[in-house]
Amino acid sequence: MFKLKLVLEDGTEYIGESFGKLKESSGEVVFSTGMVGYPESLTDPSYKGQILVLTYPLQGNYGVDDMVRHQGVIENFESDRIHLSGLIVTEYCDTYSHWTAKKSLGSWLDEQEIPAITGIDTRALTKKLREKGAMLGRIVAVANDKNEKVEDPNERNLVAEVSCSDPIIYPAGKKMVVLVDTGVKMNIIRSLLKRDITVARVPWNYDFFEDKDLKKFHGIVFANGPGDPKKVTKTIEHMEYALEHQKKPILGICLGSQIMALAAGATTYKMKYGNRSFNQPVMDLKTKKCYITSQNHGYAVRPRSLPRDFKIWFKNLNDQTVEGIYHVKKPFYAVQFHPEASPGPEDTGWIFDQFVKDL
Repeated sequence: MFKLKLVLEDGTEYIGESFGKLKESSGEVVFSTGMVGYPESLTDPSYKGQILVLTYPLQGNYGVDDMVRHQGVIENFESDRIHLSGLIVTEYCDTYSHWTAKKSLGSWLDEQEIPAITGIDTRALTKKLREKGAMLGRIVAVANDKNEKVEDPNERNLVAEVSCSDPIIYPAGKKMVVLVDTGVKMNIIRSLLKRDITVARVPWNYDFFEDKDLKKFHGIVFANGPGDPKKVTKTIEHMEYALEHQKKPILGICLGSQIMALAAGATTYKMKYGNRSFNQPVMDLKTKKCYITSQNHGYAVRPRSLPRDFKIWFKNLNDQTVEGIYHVKKPFYAVQFHPEASPGPEDTGWIFDQFVKDL
C-alpha cells in the first residue's frame, strides 16, 4: 500500500496507508461513532464536502453489496454514490465476509474515486476534534510539504450539489407529499412509500406551489442535507410561504428542522464538532420520554431565538441542543435527528405515522 497523510489546518499530521482511490483531497474533518453501517453513511448526502473519521476500529469486514433498486427506489444505500471527500479508519479489513457482499470497501472507494487512509489512531484524532472542534484538513502524499489553504466546504451551497435536478414521482397510495430534496436519504422515501404515500421529490429550489401537477399535494417534507442551512435561501423562502399560506402538514428532518426554524424567524449556529452517531439520547418534552436516535448534523437551532408560536419538541440529553420543534396551533413540526434511522435505532419511526395521520 502507498502511504498517505491527513494534514489538519493546525499543521498536525497523521500518516497511514491508502486503501481507496490514490488521490489527494480536502474537506472538513468530522467523526462518527457508529459501530456499523458504513455503506449507508458513505452514501448519505449530508457528508458532502467532509472527510469522515470512523471511531470504531475495524471497518470493511462485511464488504459492500451491489446497488438494488425497486420501483425506482434504491433499496440498500442512502443515495446512488459516495459523497465523502475522504475516509479515515484505524484498521481496514480487505477480506470481507457477508452473504450479500459483492466487493470490498476499498474497491468500492476506488471505483467512486474517494481517497481513504488506514492505520491512523482514530480515537486520538477524535479526541483532538472534540477538544479543538471540527477542522479543515487535506489528504495528501506523505512527501507533500506544501502548506495549501483548504477551502471551507460550508462556504458553498452544498445542497445544490446533491439535490435532484428535476422532479421525480414515486407512486404509491392516493395521498401525495412533496419531498423537498436538499440531500434526502433514500430511507426517508422508503419510509413514506411503506406507509402507502406517493412521493413527489423536487429539487431544493423548485417552486412546487406553481406546479399544476402538484397542486393536490397533502403535505410537505423538508429533507436532510449537508452544509450551512443559511445557504439554501430558496428553500427557506418556500418554507416561509408554506408556513404562512397553507395549513397542510409539514415535516422537517435534520436540515429540514433548521430550515423550518430559519423560516419561522429563528437563528442557527455551527456546533463545535456536531453530533454524528447512532446513539444520541433525546427527550420528548411533551411526554418526558427518552429516545435513542441516529444523528448527522454540524449545525443547530438557537433555542431562545424561536418565535412564540413555535416550541421545542425534543432536547438532546447530552448537550442540551434543540432536537425538534413544533407549531403550537398548526401541524408543522420537525426533528433534528433521523426518524428513518438507517442504519441506527428505529425508536422514533412513529413520527412518520403521526405525519401520515395528519395528512
